[in-house]
Amino acid sequence: MLKITNLQKTFNPGTVNAKTALDGIDLHLKNGDFVTVIGSNGAGKSTLLNAIAGVWKPDFGTIEIDGIDVTQMPEYRRAKFLGRVFQDPMKGTAPDMEIAENLAIAARRGTKRRFVWGVRKEERVRYKKLLATLELGLEDRLSSKVGLLSGGQRQAITLLMATLNRPKLLLLDEHTAALDPKTAPKVLELTDQIVHKNKLTTLMITHNMKDAIAHGNRLIMMHEGRIVVDISGDEKKKLTVEQLLNLFTQASGGAVDDEMVLS
Repeated sequence: MLKITNLQKTFNPGTVNAKTALDGIDLHLKNGDFVTVIGSNGAGKSTLLNAIAGVWKPDFGTIEIDGIDVTQMPEYRRAKFLGRVFQDPMKGTAPDMEIAENLAIAARRGTKRRFVWGVRKEERVRYKKLLATLELGLEDRLSSKVGLLSGGQRQAITLLMATLNRPKLLLLDEHTAALDPKTAPKVLELTDQIVHKNKLTTLMITHNMKDAIAHGNRLIMMHEGRIVVDISGDEKKKLTVEQLLNLFTQASGGAVDDEMVLS
């Protein structure tokens, strides 16, 4: 479903501020893979997701989604293949619009636009059922403005919007990092349910080693723009935080940032 070959990106090349963010990344994801991505600050995790999303073009290498080469494809054209949830709960929704209106926008992604009622009656029935699966009481608040919701509620709505049309690839960019310790596990639980129910191919960035181990069927660790650890299957299931930390210490030469260790 995702094939990345020799992906390279350097910011500010030829200057004293030159920074190699991606250094020859090779990554293949099969249909239905749920891959967690972990690494120190500046390892290239978000840069990798931005490359896949088309925020900028790589210096070298190719990106294919479901057999389609999207390397030179502009960001807006890739939207029909992708779903994305950002770290900031304020992103991904229109705060001044109703919950139902936000969901309707997501449902129409990638389709031709025409003059119709904003949200039809049958759509509201569908959205109410979808919201009920979140178990957050939002099914009775279809007319509420999204900007009035809590961070966790907004992130749950964004997750629902990102997966409404079953994207080829779901990108989760530390989507629980800004949530409180009580809400974050709930959003991760919802993530697991939605991903497994829809059999979505998923890349999830996290700083939390425990979450990286507990979720998904494969774990990759990045350091200085390279993939230094790649574990899947039974090996991943048996992995402990201490073992993962040791693997990273060996691969990176001992460079572990406080945020990753503390989380």
